[in-house]
Amino acid sequence: MICLTLPMKSIIIMPKRFKKIYIEITNRCNYHCSFCYDTRRPAKFMSPEEFGFIVKKIHPYTDYIYLHVLGEPLLHPHLAQMLQIAAETGLKVNLTTNGSLLQKQQALLIQHTVRQINISLHDAEENISSDNWKEFIENTLNIACELSQTSYISFRLWNQTNPTSKDFNELCFRLIIDKFQIQGNVFGQNGRNIALAPNIWLQLAPRFEWVKNEKITEKNCYGMRDQIAILSDGSVVPCCIDADASILLGNIFTDQLSDILKSERAQHIKNGFEQHKAVEHYCQTCGFSVD
Repeated sequence: MICLTLPMKSIIIMPKRFKKIYIEITNRCNYHCSFCYDTRRPAKFMSPEEFGFIVKKIHPYTDYIYLHVLGEPLLHPHLAQMLQIAAETGLKVNLTTNGSLLQKQQALLIQHTVRQINISLHDAEENISSDNWKEFIENTLNIACELSQTSYISFRLWNQTNPTSKDFNELCFRLIIDKFQIQGNVFGQNGRNIALAPNIWLQLAPRFEWVKNEKITEKNCYGMRDQIAILSDGSVVPCCIDADASILLGNIFTDQLSDILKSERAQHIKNGFEQHKAVEHYCQTCGFSVD
């Protein structure tokens, strides 16, 4: 009797794919907003070499990176080099900015295509004089129109529950209506994208609270499901809200990302959210939740 042994097909296990991975290229900012998280971490600019190491490690895990957690990415002195590295790696870049440096970096953002630019208009309210609000907003709207030829633009007014923002918001609405010839009242609903022009949107939302006093265990989140974040020192955390690495999962400079994601703590968080449960204390008091 002849026994035939058939060759076994090799099984290729693909890594977990995330919708996006946040990379904090700097935690420094030129604004100081009352609603923002006051980090205890030392100020740092990630080097281009560190950034290149990270994007090489995360490329099998995502197609999209977001240059944001804390800090103003347009402050980074080597931003052009980093955008070039991302392009060569095949990663699509999104970034969030307070808008103060858009004019200075406009040519760079056109030359090195950024997929989406989120502009937090609400940051200007506390950081520039009210006498200069109109000029700043008009200038930002004009620059955004030019950048929209190569990037998606998302304006953010995430201050709709803040009573002191009434004058600033009314000015923003009036200038947006004039600039984009908006017809009718389209500014009445939070949490949705309002189309202003091709590739340009406005998003309204309540003022964000990083930490709430109440403890909520029944909740859902994108952390460890759709996203992770990498802080400027290489710390890997479950999401873009964990700005002080309260839930430190590992460090991408010293640990394999596959090992970090398979760790008991990371899997516990992921499995918890799949059951609509927040298992970490930080998650239970976090101001973000998926409806």
